[in-house]
Amino acid sequence: MEKHGKQTEAPHPGPYMPAGYAPQYPPAASQGPPEHAPYPVPQAGYQGPQAPYPGLQPGYPVPPGSYAGGGPSGFPVQNQPAYNHPGAPGGTPWMPAPPPPLNCPPGLEYLTQIDQILVHQQIELLEVLTGFETNNKYEIKNSLGQRVYFAVEDTDCCTRNCCGASRPFTLRILDNLGREVMTLERPLRCSSCCFPCCLQEIEIQAPPGVPVGYVTQTWHPCLPKFTLQNEKREDVLKVVGPCVVCSCCSDIDFELKSLDEESVVGKISKQWSGFVREAFTDADNFGIQFPLDLDVKMKAVMLGACFLIDFMFFERTGNEEQRSGVW
Repeated sequence: MEKHGKQTEAPHPGPYMPAGYAPQYPPAASQGPPEHAPYPVPQAGYQGPQAPYPGLQPGYPVPPGSYAGGGPSGFPVQNQPAYNHPGAPGGTPWMPAPPPPLNCPPGLEYLTQIDQILVHQQIELLEVLTGFETNNKYEIKNSLGQRVYFAVEDTDCCTRNCCGASRPFTLRILDNLGREVMTLERPLRCSSCCFPCCLQEIEIQAPPGVPVGYVTQTWHPCLPKFTLQNEKREDVLKVVGPCVVCSCCSDIDFELKSLDEESVVGKISKQWSGFVREAFTDADNFGIQFPLDLDVKMKAVMLGACFLIDFMFFERTGNEEQRSGVW
């Protein structure tokens, strides 16, 4: 996949992008500067592709009509310029897109090649200086430092500053073409363990509108515990955190375990970012580890669990840190 450092602009924004963000790209056939001549017509005798692409496999849900997929079968169009979000560093290289495997939601083929994800929240200068809560933005990278996705929170100003870290939110995850390949929806729920009937939850959709899994909080008097579920709401894995979630010069691990909690198969780590960053900002760094052969949909669900953990335990509003260590 070609990589370009400059952001390309299109005349019409996509329907799903937050206000102020760059539009999605048009299909590859309409690319090219207006001053250039149209693409030449294929020469006589050209046979076209040797075999048609087989398309989606039986059993995989068809994306909704509103999903702006790249190709006729919904998989990313290759040989497109790399998309740089306005808030993202321009010099970070993007991870090349691997061939989409069978039964893989479009846009998640990147996750099939990796067993580790790095999530870096960007520092918002306005938020640091004024304490005014802004939409969170995250870079999602592989272990080589190549950018895999860019995540943008889409929440209105009133909700952010009135509900704080407990706010409901929509998190849109974009690929290197600026297309929304995942949507994370967190409803407004109670943040106290005293109300076990209304605990935290987040839904992961890939592509947008098609649920692939859920992360639900499991009631426990002392430990932060979560259950990872598939699209049928069947329990698949558990996430268990420490009794006291306190970041003090060390990483904090939330272990990924089997359903019987006997085996540890991965983890979500809140990484220590240094005293200055930890003390004066809520921009956090996370590392996610999972088996390479884990179902790609569950890898996406783990990413959703990481964002839910960030908001529940490490997000701050104004100059006050949210209560995170005592359940």
